[in-house]
Amino acid sequence: MALNKSMHARNRYKDKPPDFAYLAGKYPEFQQHVQTTLTGRVSLNFKDPEAVRALTCTLLKEDFGLTIDIPVERLIPTVPLRLNYIHWVEDLIGHQDADKQVLRRGIDIGTGASCIYPLLGATLNGWYFLATEVDDMCFNYAKKNVEQNNLSDLIKVVKVPQKTLLMDALKEESEIVYDFCMCNPPFFANQLEAKGVNSRNPRRPPPSSVNTGGITEIMAEGGELEFVKRIIHDSLQLKKRLRWYSCMLGKKCSLAPLKEELRIQGVPKVTHTEFCQGRTMRWALAWSFYDDVQVPSPPSKRRKLEKPRKPITFMVLASTVKELSIKAAALGWDAVEAIAVVRAWVEKILTDLKVQHKRVPCGKDEVSLFVTAIENSWIHLRRKKRERIRQLRELPRASEDTLQAMEEEKNIRKSVSNNSDCENPRTEDSETGFVAPDEDVHLTTSDELMEESAAKEEHGEHVKEEETEAKRGETSLGKGSSNAKEEPCPSEEASNLTVDKERSPKETSRCFLFKCLMNVKKEGNDVLVEMHWVEGQNRDLMNQLCTYLRNQILRLVAS
Repeated sequence: MALNKSMHARNRYKDKPPDFAYLAGKYPEFQQHVQTTLTGRVSLNFKDPEAVRALTCTLLKEDFGLTIDIPVERLIPTVPLRLNYIHWVEDLIGHQDADKQVLRRGIDIGTGASCIYPLLGATLNGWYFLATEVDDMCFNYAKKNVEQNNLSDLIKVVKVPQKTLLMDALKEESEIVYDFCMCNPPFFANQLEAKGVNSRNPRRPPPSSVNTGGITEIMAEGGELEFVKRIIHDSLQLKKRLRWYSCMLGKKCSLAPLKEELRIQGVPKVTHTEFCQGRTMRWALAWSFYDDVQVPSPPSKRRKLEKPRKPITFMVLASTVKELSIKAAALGWDAVEAIAVVRAWVEKILTDLKVQHKRVPCGKDEVSLFVTAIENSWIHLRRKKRERIRQLRELPRASEDTLQAMEEEKNIRKSVSNNSDCENPRTEDSETGFVAPDEDVHLTTSDELMEESAAKEEHGEHVKEEETEAKRGETSLGKGSSNAKEEPCPSEEASNLTVDKERSPKETSRCFLFKCLMNVKKEGNDVLVEMHWVEGQNRDLMNQLCTYLRNQILRLVAS
């Protein structure tokens, strides 16, 4: 009974499903339909109409003191589902909060042979019912079931013509205002639909129980959608003759168009719910023209429970941790324990990548970092280096004549400045508007030439390093991703840092690639690093960062 936990809170079967073994021992007519497995488990064949009928009659007798007869060729109701509907009607009319002595009146449209809604409502709450029926056999059985349970003073079963819903049934009782109406409409439009042809998702498993019922009980022109629309149109004429109109639905897809129909007709109060029991779900729709009714909230959208995703992990072996500790000590770090050493190096790598991170509280013998990646700074690093160097090489250069002229001009200005400093005090210079150039700001032409020459040499070395590194990366660390083994160049870091400063704090907090929680903990003598996904654009980005961190730690040891 997979959906039992979602039953109505007051449903007696929510936390205590029927005990077949107990019922079989108490009721012989039920015992003959029960099967006992080799393990001692008692089960029932729900595809057998006789077995389903025996269960319904037994539950009504055991739990409600009701004795009924149902022909196998007519609809056999399931008790938990009908009880869910009764409890929801209680919520609609405020039965739990109102005076229990006040007589409540309801209408059951198409009560069926069992007359189960009036029997349950009258037995549990003392409600008065007007039960209508169009089928002769169902009418006769319904009257018999009411009489043998001594409920004729609370339940009136009336035979009505075909296609009669509310209008004709209320002609004789024009002065009475009913609190509610209930209806379990025919779900299907034709025989093929009733058999599930072209109406049931092929991916769904076949029904686990038998489909019983007469023609008028399971089929109607246009199916349940048109049937309920007819009730809506009757309600537009009756309006406040009933405080609440309600219908059960067998298909969830019928709910939206019916709610739209009510919106178009301007019905002020509308709500819906779900009935969950066993492996079956049903839906119900209710509407009212009264302004003073309390509208129960529809069920909250239950999110599908996602399987917990395993974190992305990598292991830092004890030998690797030892080498990392030696390097940390050489840098003057105070990290001693294995977890602290690995955490310190991870933080350094994240800082170099400009990946935001902060320490968060965690359990004993582990450390946790909350990581927020704003941009992808750990992939295609060689390509970014080459692009940066290419852009620097393509910057325009001044000609030799221009550089020589600039040098002569600066020498003249410098000599003039020195002479004026000797002849006049600094304050007079200010009065005449002349200010000596700041030597810290302006460079001489020779200085610029030296810088340019050094830059050319540095760029040439970078190009050679890139070519050598590319060849070495193809031959040495072939198994790992080459993208995960590069370090950002200083020029790129400076450029990205400038861009980060220009961004407003709001933009930085709002735009991110992903967020994750990183745990560093002991695993025997080794250290395990876990990365748990929190949110973001793409989980693969976290996988890339994890691979980069692992490769960088291995490179630290290898170097």
